[in-house]
Amino acid sequence: MNATSTTRLGVETGGDGVVAHVGLHALGRFADRLGLADLLSARIPVMSERLPVHDRGKVLVQAMLMMAGGGEACSDIEKLRAQPALFGEVPSDSTLYRTFFQLEPATVAGLWQAMAQGRSEVWSRAAATTGDGRVVLDIDSSLHEIRSENKKLTGPTYKGGFGFHPVYCFADATGEALAVRLRPGNAGANNVVDLIGVLDQAIDGLPAEIAVGHRVGDDPALARRNVQVRSDSAAGRTFALAARARNVGFAAVARSNEQIHSAISRVAYDSDLWQPAVRQNGEARPGAAVVEVTGLVDLADWPPGTRLIIRREPLHPGAQQSLFPSECYRYWGHYTDSDGDPVELDRHMRVHAHVEDNIRRLKDSAANRFPFCDFDANSAWLAVVCMADALVRWFQQLCLTGPLAAAEPKTLRWALWHTPARIVRRARRQIMRVLDGWPTAATVLDAYHRIELIA
Repeated sequence: MNATSTTRLGVETGGDGVVAHVGLHALGRFADRLGLADLLSARIPVMSERLPVHDRGKVLVQAMLMMAGGGEACSDIEKLRAQPALFGEVPSDSTLYRTFFQLEPATVAGLWQAMAQGRSEVWSRAAATTGDGRVVLDIDSSLHEIRSENKKLTGPTYKGGFGFHPVYCFADATGEALAVRLRPGNAGANNVVDLIGVLDQAIDGLPAEIAVGHRVGDDPALARRNVQVRSDSAAGRTFALAARARNVGFAAVARSNEQIHSAISRVAYDSDLWQPAVRQNGEARPGAAVVEVTGLVDLADWPPGTRLIIRREPLHPGAQQSLFPSECYRYWGHYTDSDGDPVELDRHMRVHAHVEDNIRRLKDSAANRFPFCDFDANSAWLAVVCMADALVRWFQQLCLTGPLAAAEPKTLRWALWHTPARIVRRARRQIMRVLDGWPTAATVLDAYHRIELIA
């Protein structure tokens, strides 16, 4: 019996015509078909009398490819630089390092606007975003641990760690980040100014035909799509009023107070008022129930039409704090200005939990590494990480099918991005031949076919 796990081979340098990142080449081709580099370049001012050797928009797109492939530092760009047959002229790590220092906050804001232009093209083609349905935004903050005190504005976090505390806004339909604001580690989760700022940035990041009617100063009558923002308990009455001023619906987790405590005490033991809660597939959730207590609390300071929905579920180990003391149930609730059945509104609000998956995906794609000491450079890095994730999500929506269309970053790296191939010449053309027996070879070829169909 052969008990060895590898084949004995001699090893030497000099390999020729072999490439190892075919999937990243496909992702880059997809970005080129969208014209993403040109969109980004138009937003980056030239800092000298002569044009740079490497177009800065192209540099950022190649940085996004690096991040998608698992890169976490500027030096990781060298893995692409070593394969000019796939990626052409790739900047050095020092060029990439300087590029991020050139991305001032105003420039980064322009890059987000460029991404909004690309998003308009993708959303007009993707099944998840076409039509006239409601566009749901999810806001949440997250702690990023940093093991260095040399990075500006890092600080202690409320959980006893050390690092940054950014706040994000995602599009629920696609999971892509529309906005992010990097903040010190000691920034408060309930900072309404930061939440409103991220909401405004996210609205600007929507395709223009969706954003119209939802920006400050816009005529609400111009709105073509209904937009709603969901948030945890960090958002309160002030945030709800700000959302209403932007013609944006809201759903925010409720925090415990005397009014809510009193309202729950009046309905807690009246089983006729509670309706069975349902799962996302519509099936009943065993032991969980929903009730509306809008008429039992004073919501005069909230936007007109605000409702308060309460859910109870059996206590389980590790359950978070309840709105009402009970030995049998955990109580949870949210404010919303949406119409509809309380059970359906509760089901819809629970989908806000997707935001945790979105943040986890970013942290697995270079959002946990901040390579610079300068705060603005690290802010630009996090913004480009989010843009890289958006590019990957667009690629999954338009170019992939099956499990890979919703796969996590690690799966995409093993199954797609690092696909090996051989470059050959035939009929005066260079042909890339994917390795025989590679499990996703057919998926790679199908993705290239779909890319060519993008006009």
